[in-house]
Amino acid sequence: MQLSRRKFLQMLSIAGASTIAASTGALSLPSLAFGAEEGSEEFRYSHCVMCNHGPHCGVKALVKDNKILRLEKRDGYNNNLLCAKGLSSTQDLYDPARVLYPLRRVNAKGSAGEWERITWDEALAEIAEKFNGIKEKHGAEKVLFMTGDPKEPRSALQRLAFTFGSPNMGTESSTCFKATELAVKLIVGPEWHTATSLATGAGPTPGKTKVCIIWGNNPGWSAPFSYNGLKTGQESGQVKYIVVDPRITPTAQNFADVHLQIRPGTDGALALCFANYLIEHDAYDKDFIENWAHGFEEYREYCTEFTLEKTAEICDIPVETLQKACDILVTEGSPIVCKSAAAFPHHTNGINNYRAIMLLIPLTGSLDVPGGLSIENEPINFDEWWGTFEFARSKELLPELDHLRVDRQYFPVWADTDQQGSLQLNKIPEYVENGDIRACLMLGGNAMMWPQSHEYQEAFKNMEFVVAGDFYNNAWTHDYVDMLLPVAMSFERAAPLTIFGRKVFLREPIVEPAGEARSDYRICCDIGTALGFGDVFWNGGPESDENCLREILRTIDVENPPTLEDLRAAHPDPIEIPLKGEAQSKKYELGLLRDDGQPGFSSPSGKVEFASEILREHGFDPLPVFNEPVYSPVSTPDVAKDYPLVMNSGSRVPYYTHSKERHLPWLNQFMPEPVVRLSKADAEERGLADGDMVRITSPVNDEGIVAKLEITNIVRPKTIDMFHGWHQANVNEIISRDFDPISGFPPFKEGLCQVAKA
Repeated sequence: MQLSRRKFLQMLSIAGASTIAASTGALSLPSLAFGAEEGSEEFRYSHCVMCNHGPHCGVKALVKDNKILRLEKRDGYNNNLLCAKGLSSTQDLYDPARVLYPLRRVNAKGSAGEWERITWDEALAEIAEKFNGIKEKHGAEKVLFMTGDPKEPRSALQRLAFTFGSPNMGTESSTCFKATELAVKLIVGPEWHTATSLATGAGPTPGKTKVCIIWGNNPGWSAPFSYNGLKTGQESGQVKYIVVDPRITPTAQNFADVHLQIRPGTDGALALCFANYLIEHDAYDKDFIENWAHGFEEYREYCTEFTLEKTAEICDIPVETLQKACDILVTEGSPIVCKSAAAFPHHTNGINNYRAIMLLIPLTGSLDVPGGLSIENEPINFDEWWGTFEFARSKELLPELDHLRVDRQYFPVWADTDQQGSLQLNKIPEYVENGDIRACLMLGGNAMMWPQSHEYQEAFKNMEFVVAGDFYNNAWTHDYVDMLLPVAMSFERAAPLTIFGRKVFLREPIVEPAGEARSDYRICCDIGTALGFGDVFWNGGPESDENCLREILRTIDVENPPTLEDLRAAHPDPIEIPLKGEAQSKKYELGLLRDDGQPGFSSPSGKVEFASEILREHGFDPLPVFNEPVYSPVSTPDVAKDYPLVMNSGSRVPYYTHSKERHLPWLNQFMPEPVVRLSKADAEERGLADGDMVRITSPVNDEGIVAKLEITNIVRPKTIDMFHGWHQANVNEIISRDFDPISGFPPFKEGLCQVAKA
């Protein structure tokens, strides 16, 4: 059904926008989005990035006079489910608060920004003067390059950083995906394609998978595009589901044969208990262990400490429920899969907890077998950000720059196993205080993403020069920067490509960028050219996206790589790069996982390491040992007397992604203000009622933050649940800077706090 502007306004006056959306099956926009009445209409194709996972859900847009009239799902695309966030993306696009022109600060950093509009030429000249000046005086490595959300500019920003001479390029994945990847590298070796294939697990394969453990993951809210795969497995009647989550989520409610509502921070103990039970009952793969396991006897002996009774006490769950879960693992058999979340290791023992979980896969012979956790067949040299290693210049330049990384002295395991160049950003205050970082280019950055956020705001304030590219002027970040650049949104840019396995989609800009906004890829090329590297960045300019795409396609390491013209001819359909041979299982037996072509893995032992030799070399216990959180009812009982509630922050809600989307009216109506969730029993104990304004305090912040109380049965007793990203009530301010010593990850999902009436 196509609506003219006049017809839309008529319907709006009669029925209201929500009725229109229901009656048409697609969502029409406010008048701001409509072009001339007499203009022609056409469909264009792109994808949605509102969930922050990169290009997942396909979008078909009806466009008129450079305005999007309507969004629909895109047929023939791997994911074509548009949720409320996707349908609201046009409100983001047409928000009058967008930054549309380059802005330069005219007052001191740290106070409310006063800005003057400047030209792009002025902005680029000043950036080049500041960065090159610091490079000449102190060294290129003193300039930090970083990205947050969206993830799409990362390969281009890496190319810029390494070409400039700085290895110090980092992303928000230093508090997200990269720790799951690191944990897997400590098991199977640092080869990137293998590790990233396994990092966050996978859903079940109907007819093959016997047990699916959904661990700390709620795709019903956080990743709706993956929900259908879980549902298909359930409908087959052949998959048993064990859900591990402190909350009663839609995922737990709809799938769990057993739901283990554990105390946050005790996941490692539970995984070791599962392993002990499997070993005790001879329900593990002895052949795999004999041929492909390293350090198994050490691991086996350690697991014996985690009996049902002891583990139930540690995790604070009924022993009968734990017994039921263990029995499912033994009686159903393998293969099993584990589906977890990128941000799972937000614990002070996060890497070892996650290693304990992921070792259940090889223990049960479920590694790279049908129905188990698979490793990618014939991986293409795409990096995880839809470029190539060659385009990003990480393979070419990083080895000679790597010794200049500023994170190596703090987190050497992280630095030594990183083949891409991904700085651990969590020590930015220390980097600045020590003089290791003096300036920064930040694309989509957010100073609230770290614990004790004010320390990071102060660090940006104290840098000599900070330039940020963003959609909006966000005071909590941009009050601490010197320059703000307007960035094109998803529907306004072409790069990067969209990759689903071996399917390559061209991304079509649906509309022209608003104001003087430029794509992230163009911004990188323009800055690179201004810095004196025009030959590496094709001299920047409006053809930057196209030039970058040509280089990415040129450097794909396959026979007859597709060209940009090939993709345009196929658009909106993809081009699929065929396998050279047949898909293989147990690739470790065939010599497909090592550079030397020998059987085995890229780990120091050449096997799956139940005891990590990388950790042993760096002075850590090689086993996936369980340690209590730095602050917990067990490790700090005296502190728990004043702060008796366990912290659990950072879980998703259906209508927001991290700190995004709260300004969109279609979504803001569902949660217009910061909310903290508490069980009924805990609320009654404190004399609190639903809707009360409450103060949440912690051992590291006795002033705390204020939010609205929601009494719910979602949350386990003695635990809070609070969504992050509210500048009015930044939960990260009450979280300690106690980082996992292996990964450097913060403890967002553990710790202690108290809730009282404000």
